[in-house]
Amino acid sequence: MSVWQKFKSAIIPTTPKSEDGRDQWPSRTAFILASLGGAVGQGNIIRYPSQVFNNIGLQWFVPYLIAIVILAIPLLILEIAIGVAYRGGTVIAFNNVHRRMKGVGVGSMLISATVVVYFAVILVWIVIYFRHSFTSPLPWTGDVQGFYYTQVLRQVDPIPGSFTGDGGVASYTSYPDVSLIGESVGWSAFIWFCVWLCMCNGVGLTGRAVYVTMALPILMTIILLGRCVSLDNAGRGIRLYFATWNGEKLADGQIWQTAIGQVFFSTGVAFGYYISYASYNAKWSNAVQDSVILVVSNCTFETVAAFAVFGVVGYLNILPSNTPRLGSFEIGFLTYPAAIVAMPGANFWAVLFFLTLLLLGISSTYPMLDVVVTFIMDRWPKLPRLAVTTSLVVVAFLISLMYCTRAGYYILDGVDRWINNMTLVFVAWSEASFSTSLYRWRDVFSQVGKKSYIVFNFGYFGGMILGVGIAQGVSAEAGAGVGFGLFIVCTLIAVFMAQTPDAPAARFFNKNVMLKKIWYLAFYSGNQLRRDLNAIVATGKNWKIPVFWGGLLRFISAPILAIVYSFGYPEFHTLRNDPPYIFGFILAHIVILAVISALVFPRYLDVFVPPDRRLDGAKPVAPNVAENVMDAQIIRDTENGSQSESQDEKEDRRKALPEQNLVK
Repeated sequence: MSVWQKFKSAIIPTTPKSEDGRDQWPSRTAFILASLGGAVGQGNIIRYPSQVFNNIGLQWFVPYLIAIVILAIPLLILEIAIGVAYRGGTVIAFNNVHRRMKGVGVGSMLISATVVVYFAVILVWIVIYFRHSFTSPLPWTGDVQGFYYTQVLRQVDPIPGSFTGDGGVASYTSYPDVSLIGESVGWSAFIWFCVWLCMCNGVGLTGRAVYVTMALPILMTIILLGRCVSLDNAGRGIRLYFATWNGEKLADGQIWQTAIGQVFFSTGVAFGYYISYASYNAKWSNAVQDSVILVVSNCTFETVAAFAVFGVVGYLNILPSNTPRLGSFEIGFLTYPAAIVAMPGANFWAVLFFLTLLLLGISSTYPMLDVVVTFIMDRWPKLPRLAVTTSLVVVAFLISLMYCTRAGYYILDGVDRWINNMTLVFVAWSEASFSTSLYRWRDVFSQVGKKSYIVFNFGYFGGMILGVGIAQGVSAEAGAGVGFGLFIVCTLIAVFMAQTPDAPAARFFNKNVMLKKIWYLAFYSGNQLRRDLNAIVATGKNWKIPVFWGGLLRFISAPILAIVYSFGYPEFHTLRNDPPYIFGFILAHIVILAVISALVFPRYLDVFVPPDRRLDGAKPVAPNVAENVMDAQIIRDTENGSQSESQDEKEDRRKALPEQNLVK
């Protein structure tokens, strides 16, 4: 091998292949770092501290930790497990759960495609700061806000719209200057080139790139942390963060909503990149353990990194008494730069800080674009990956130009607000509720009857929809009463009209007929999904998906997400005369419509699934028989040294397995 070939192999390695021919990660570490890169971004350094500051006190960690357990970990287990088990991107994976869920996969893909375009422009702003960090004195010295608004964003103030006396729109907000900013366009091209470099050759190259874009920023964050906590009066800010208790805030719904939103958005569920990346794992990988590692690592990183921000808060004497609220961009582009100016060796710390944000941002950008690449390669596998990646990068760059204008900040905020506050939450709600309601529903039909199943789910979904709607329009008490009331009434009706199940239920629910009916109506789908996934991802010494997982997703995670989703509509009412926010609102609902249309008309979205995989989720099954248990048993036997068994003996044992694996 020539020197050039060795160099090329070191920089652009050959992507390994799985037994089924699918690309595979070079190592488990590469998968963990790449997935963690999608979650850990500049938001962990600037968004998380702003949320904590606005709800200052140690009591923040009560709803924060609860949200990790009831939202982040269960949803991430679902995404990584179906990615590993079904060997495909978001559309294929959810189509395997149920053919009516392929829209959820399309929705995840559209979210990533939308967010990645404007997310890259935030990196442009960071690059501009990074470029100026080499100038001494720092150009924002003495006028931090002026530099941000005039030199970075270069925005022109809009002409505000107005409302009529009866609440109608009298005039719409107008933007007098929407011209392109040359520097932003140039740096946007640079950012997209860096993204292309990290993913152009598949997961083999991505697995190499994450050691730079993920591991290096962690080291630099530790250095920044040490410097910021050693600033004068840093302890004053740290005490606000970790030595103050305001228990009365727990009675305010705002802190719960904020903590849930932070955990949800920070973890990155519903973007689809966990499913796509997991599909490149070995089929029998430890999905549950990987999920816990990713969530805990992400939340630990942002919790520890926040000490640096609160060191700066104490240093600048930013207190809740003199600063009511802090925004994410305010911390990243105003608060931190103001503190850096006053530090000895200001240029060094400016370079280090903005380089850290840049690398973290890039590590979060290419996973989102990889969701789309994976979808295209799954659907049209004969296309060359390099051409697909290059084409997508070029298209994304061209679309991102609308954010590189003097009105770009407002367009970005308008799209980001509704995609994050509504669409992302809706897709995650669909994941939690649909997967535990639709999975193997024909088994439920056979045990309790179709009418009973429909009545129960009318109460389940209708209770959430009507409940949150009335809560927003009338009162929280009225909404809770209607929501729970409808669910309870429909459950009672469904149980009494259900036929008697002839298959066993779980131990507790197997005591009498009424409990068996409740088991099949409320818990069977989620439990059977868990068992079928465990047959693949819990082989050998791998961690198992816990028994309570399906019920947690269906009856706790999904209702909470429905409540969070409902807060988006009242906010739009106050912004309905502003074109960027109207555009973002419409864009968000196009994605939501894709999810709903597939639920109602699944056949029309079959075009997004490879023809040979459209029936993957329609396998012949029987109540309580694990779908993949036969293949899993062969793997276990192989691990235990039973390779000498003949093919006829294996086939005989396969036929006997269904009777041995009834629910316990």
